[in-house]
Amino acid sequence: MTAREPKTPETGVRGEVNQDRFVGGQDLTRWKSPIGRFMVRIAQRITAFLGPYAALVITLAVGLAVVLALALVFGEVYESVTEADGVAGLDHPVLDAAKSVRSPALNVAVTAYTDIGGTIGMPIIAVVIMIWLALRRRSWTPVILIATAGLGSLLMTIAGKQLFGRARPNLSDAVPPYEHSPSFPSGHSLNSIVIAGIVAYIIILRLETTRARVVTILVASAFAITIGLSRVYLGHHWLTDVLAAWALGIAWLALVITAHRLYLTVRARHAQHVVS
Repeated sequence: MTAREPKTPETGVRGEVNQDRFVGGQDLTRWKSPIGRFMVRIAQRITAFLGPYAALVITLAVGLAVVLALALVFGEVYESVTEADGVAGLDHPVLDAAKSVRSPALNVAVTAYTDIGGTIGMPIIAVVIMIWLALRRRSWTPVILIATAGLGSLLMTIAGKQLFGRARPNLSDAVPPYEHSPSFPSGHSLNSIVIAGIVAYIIILRLETTRARVVTILVASAFAITIGLSRVYLGHHWLTDVLAAWALGIAWLALVITAHRLYLTVRARHAQHVVS
């Protein structure tokens, strides 16, 4: 778009795609695998009938169904594994180690910190960041990505807790205020890694230096990891609940990012077709 060219919705979308498609010199619209190219063809067909955002939403919906199925399968495997002595031997020593370093002051500090990733703190943070990014970018993309990522992590948490009902550590081993919902998966851990991850991804798309991208990834990772470990420290979850939540969160993040890459690819190819 030149300085004299009027900014229309089409040119605005084209500019957003061009800004988002390269990360460290890597073109996110280039698909090397046959599966990736197949998904691009499907997304192009959906876009032809329903529009680009509809294609993004449908892709995310399909991804959500896949990850929920993955959560069920993962939960079955997890439930079988946690009955074995090996994993039980991991959970209890870690909890004992956490109990050994507790102090009244540290308990208060960790409780306040873990609340950031809770059912009140995490949604507030997600909504504020989502609105800020949407206004800054003048795009619905952050709204769709963050809202969908958060919804997926919430549904996985609810489904896992209702289906498997794993007991939390004994209240005598926990720091109040106590929690009584099932232990698997750790909702704090799952939601924090998903929200931190998708926000980091959206921010990285507009960062120009490797150093800035690395710092963003480190900050997001540190937040997700420390929220998860805080659940073990407080005795509100077993370590394996947290590890499972991280695995599910990373899988869901990969699907959300793939859906956005498909959106970028379809828009980039459409823009190239219009120019040619």
